[in-house]
Amino acid sequence: MSDNVVPLKRTDGEERPTLQPILSLTATAMNSVNQVILKRMQSEIPLIPALAGHLISGGGKRMRPMLTLAGAEVVGYQGTRHHKLAAAVEFIHTATLLHDDVVDGSETRRGKSAANIVYGNPATVLVGDFLFSRAFELMVEDGSLKVLKILSSASAIIAQGEVDQLTAQRKIETSEERYLHIIGAKTAALFAAASRIAAVVAEKGEAEEQALDDYGRNLGVAFQLVDDALDYDADAAEMGKDRGDDFREGKMTLPVILAYARGDEEERRFWQDAIAGFRTEDEDLAHAVALIRKHDCVSATRERARHFAQRACGALSIFPDSAARRAMVEAAQFAVSRGY
Repeated sequence: MSDNVVPLKRTDGEERPTLQPILSLTATAMNSVNQVILKRMQSEIPLIPALAGHLISGGGKRMRPMLTLAGAEVVGYQGTRHHKLAAAVEFIHTATLLHDDVVDGSETRRGKSAANIVYGNPATVLVGDFLFSRAFELMVEDGSLKVLKILSSASAIIAQGEVDQLTAQRKIETSEERYLHIIGAKTAALFAAASRIAAVVAEKGEAEEQALDDYGRNLGVAFQLVDDALDYDADAAEMGKDRGDDFREGKMTLPVILAYARGDEEERRFWQDAIAGFRTEDEDLAHAVALIRKHDCVSATRERARHFAQRACGALSIFPDSAARRAMVEAAQFAVSRGY
């Protein structure tokens, strides 16, 4: 990493990184993106905008479209093509969330009832399909086959990652390597694509494209690592989801993989039973959290997240210092230090 890249801050002092710089950087463009989202989620079938709006207006961070907008700033793009593409990115993400909640049987999302609980599984799946279709309409309207290839490829990779996660569910033998492969597909692929397309619309070279791709990919891995750590380390109100969802669903996330590897024979038997679905009560979750704390697995997961966030920051070293680059660096710092 070159000397002019702001390094990751330690987060044990008073000053903590925030999303405010990147929110401020992208605020005006995000208003345009939100207008596209609002317009394109409409349908003559009232249930569609009602269900889509239930999630889209639910207070998400809009990280993925924000990366498209911030990437455009860092490469000096002056046009507006990226507004529709950022909306397409958000539609892809929202569609995957709707489908995920059905697959997982989730009861809450962003602090309120999940769409599948309010509207039922069939409607939730179909509206997810509708949003995917809207995303592809926006891509085609942009007219760039390269953008279409990047985002359509990411969509396929996300789906493969979700299937891979499903097949790894309740399998205690899942390795850290496989886990990282899963989150690289189901989460980081869209972060990478959202970032990369900014360089494409700005007609920059392969080096700039790859730098933004690397930034988004590493940020996405860091973001998911922290998400998975928080499932064992945060209050449900802070997370906006039920604490212990991953535990009850038998998902082999990194805190569990580490706790299992570091545990004694009795602890490993507990994890085998829990991941198989035989230990899912509140007291079992409390025991799981205690074991994860005992072996410092949340801190270890966050430390791995720091590694990927550092790589994300390093990828930006090819760009000159600017408010945009500093905002993107701080977004990576926030991803590691956040509590929600």
